[in-house]
Amino acid sequence: MTVSKKHALLLGFLGVLAFSMTLPATRLADPAFGGWTVAFGRAVVAAVLAGLVLLAKRQPLLPPKAELRPLLIVVIGVVVGFPLFTSLALETVGSSHGAVVTGLIPAATAGFAVLLAGERPRRSYWAALAIGLAGVLSLPIIQGHGRFELGDVLLVAAVVVAGLGYSQGGVLARKYGGWRVICWALVLALPATVPITVITVLARPPHDVTAKSLAGLGYLSVISMFLGFFAWYEGLARGGVARVGRLQLVQPILTLGWSVLLLGETLDLVTIIAAVVVLGAVAVGRNARVDPAAPAATVPAGERT
Repeated sequence: MTVSKKHALLLGFLGVLAFSMTLPATRLADPAFGGWTVAFGRAVVAAVLAGLVLLAKRQPLLPPKAELRPLLIVVIGVVVGFPLFTSLALETVGSSHGAVVTGLIPAATAGFAVLLAGERPRRSYWAALAIGLAGVLSLPIIQGHGRFELGDVLLVAAVVVAGLGYSQGGVLARKYGGWRVICWALVLALPATVPITVITVLARPPHDVTAKSLAGLGYLSVISMFLGFFAWYEGLARGGVARVGRLQLVQPILTLGWSVLLLGETLDLVTIIAAVVVLGAVAVGRNARVDPAAPAATVPAGERT
């Protein structure tokens, strides 16, 4: 493995590590602020940080007109869709449960990588993902007595929009760098996120705010919604959307650990077995080949960081 590929995988893992605490942090913030406020409020805080970064680097606050449509896809996927669906889902299901269901994200990312990034994963890649998906899907089916609950439907919707947003963001990051993509997406979303946040705060004012709930919202705003994407999109751009995207098979395991440590959740046998199967998929698929897409034009190397 070349140094550049190792660097891409390291960046991807840092992104996964940052995202692995998203669901526990959401569970901490939801009771005090409400799902809608948590979903959109964190995007407003992150957008302020994004604007400051763009200004500090003397970059335009808005992207080139040609990139507005793909950036709106990023907005729908990771700025609005995933935060909203997970926030609402975690009002009724536990973080550990959500962690295993969102283990479907690598499959969604790989699928959209075929459509958007022009990548072609080999059969061994899909076989490894199939093993992981079997473990992921077993959890809501068994715990839901053979059917998906509303929380599971919301989590699956979150998986779909996350895969879309990750793939499209990874494609754009090849040209502009990961930090520009997420900064532009956050600023572009402000006309929606600001009024919705104001409305939700007025309709459901925060109550019983604690240090833990504030820490949860702070983590979501600064790490999950902002800094984590610096590493994640850069890793996807350098190492390939499908190749680096499969690192997220590890994310449910990390999230399960945080759920136990931070929330005191207990893991039942079904959850543990599903987690073990996912780990097996990581071991099987870590060397599976992915044929890369043709390289895209990029901004000058000195301007990417």
